Amino acid sequence: MMSRNIPLAERMRPTSLDDYIGQKHLVGPDGIIRRMIETERVNSFILWGPPGVGKTTLAKIIASQTEVPFYTLSAVTSGVKEVREVLQRCEADSRSMFVKGRPILFIDEIHRFNKSQQDSLLGAVEKGTVTLVGATTENPSFEVIRPLLSRAQVYTLKSLEKEDLEELLERAIQKDEILKKRTFDIRSKNALLRYAGGDARKLLNIVDLIEQSTPADSDVVIDDEVVTSRLQENPAAYDRNGEMHYDIISAFIKSIRGSDPHAAVYWLARMVAGGEDPAFIARRLVILAAEDIGLANPNALLLANATFDALNKIGWPEGRIILSECAIYLANSPKSNSAYKAIGAALEAVKETGDSPVPLHLRNAPTKLMSDLGYHEGYKYAHDYAGNYVDQQYLPDDLKDRKFWIPGNNPAEAKMQQRLDSLKQNGQ
Repeated sequence: MMSRNIPLAERMRPTSLDDYIGQKHLVGPDGIIRRMIETERVNSFILWGPPGVGKTTLAKIIASQTEVPFYTLSAVTSGVKEVREVLQRCEADSRSMFVKGRPILFIDEIHRFNKSQQDSLLGAVEKGTVTLVGATTENPSFEVIRPLLSRAQVYTLKSLEKEDLEELLERAIQKDEILKKRTFDIRSKNALLRYAGGDARKLLNIVDLIEQSTPADSDVVIDDEVVTSRLQENPAAYDRNGEMHYDIISAFIKSIRGSDPHAAVYWLARMVAGGEDPAFIARRLVILAAEDIGLANPNALLLANATFDALNKIGWPEGRIILSECAIYLANSPKSNSAYKAIGAALEAVKETGDSPVPLHLRNAPTKLMSDLGYHEGYKYAHDYAGNYVDQQYLPDDLKDRKFWIPGNNPAEAKMQQRLDSLKQNGQ
């Protein structure tokens, strides 16, 4: 008999791909993870996505449907010692004639592993001693060391769609051993879906809360008023860290981008009060300084980077003051996304034109053969000319007239453009 002490989200955790909801691009009929599980040829990969979208569930399905040893570590509670112990067991398994394939090591919240912990995984993954499956809510590009990232494919999981959440709700009501004994009166799903925010665990936790708070002799009513009132009475009833991590950081960034220091500090306070990782906030400020302020005020990037460093030196709770200063400064800075747009346009050009050859005059000629082939011939050394500028072609021939950087409408970039125009006008 199913215990009421087990949360609904855990009771409803699927054990097969057929019961898994969402992520059709990965587990649908042609999905790469489905093919790996069905063929039992699992390669190292990292699942990246927001909370409650099925990362851990996928790992458990792999564990139940493959016939290889499966080990689990949590980055929150495991250190280098635990990692090495598990890897030793994996190595013994991989040498055993009784083991069908490579052992699989699942690491939940792999972004919480520091560099030395991640380094300890490299050898085993590289030699094929173990297949690594990681799960993270953070961008692996920032949180996973490059050598490990190069040995594991990253698969992105998406927030669940409205249809997915509605299917999950219906399945829970019909199949859960406890809920199917109750009568549900669903009048409106709007608030439920809004609060769930694409998170399956959050939706099931809310339904669990409403069911448990409804007398046994009454229908379980789900409408906007009931959902809102229950959550106000029980603010910890669902994963607010997940909501903060995605919804509030979005409001924080948009407030700074929109030059509203008051809103920026408010959303910062919401994150601080909610226990958000200070390093995550600081990292987003560094990105914002380059993406949304950029050349309009290059000092913004310096301050944001100094904020990130200062947090590591000062710690918490004083670090909140440093974050506040940086957020207010960035909100009050002039804005430009010209650098962001420039690299985007350049990447598009690379995609369009491929590996366009470097003009001969820009190539070095360290050997006689290269010199005979015309490498470096005709190159003009800018410092030999007035103003340290000379007019010559720097882009490949098929892109020689393209403009990638379009200056923003602000004094700093206007001055940059004026200088370029003056150099070109007076250049030789």
